[in-house]
Amino acid sequence: MAGGTFFLTAALADRRSRVLVEQMSALRLAIGRIRKKHPFSVDAVVVLPDHLHIVMTLPQGDADFSNRLSLVKRRFTTAVLKSGATLNRRPNGEIALWQRRFWEHTIRNEKDFERHVDYIHYNPVKHGLVTRVCDWPYSSFHRFVRLGFLPVDWGGDGRQNRASFGEPIG
Repeated sequence: MAGGTFFLTAALADRRSRVLVEQMSALRLAIGRIRKKHPFSVDAVVVLPDHLHIVMTLPQGDADFSNRLSLVKRRFTTAVLKSGATLNRRPNGEIALWQRRFWEHTIRNEKDFERHVDYIHYNPVKHGLVTRVCDWPYSSFHRFVRLGFLPVDWGGDGRQNRASFGEPIG
């Protein structure tokens, strides 16, 4: 497949870690640097303490989302190490900051795109980090509000709203 839009999830090996939000500037820098060498657009993103979700669109003729994510993870890991943080290692000595695998889904159409963007934006509420989407600072939701795509109160109050944003209703 040449080009395309993809939903990706990358998680830390230690799901109790908060390093992604604690080192947010390093993550932003890593994504920015990789985007310069290997272009992609960030259509939507949310960074939680232990994992991130991103919808990215690649240029025509390029479907190598895996390499881009791998490079972001590697650059971020290097930055965290340079900050003086101690990271766990696997038995073979490899740094164990990230889970080796990641989740990928190819976005099929506009409805699929909207469903995954909604899932991304509502994720901090789903995980109990905030009760309102607008209260989580590490999300493209704020860009969507600035551009007029979503109202600031989108998603309502998680304490009262049991909506299933982006997830199949069972």
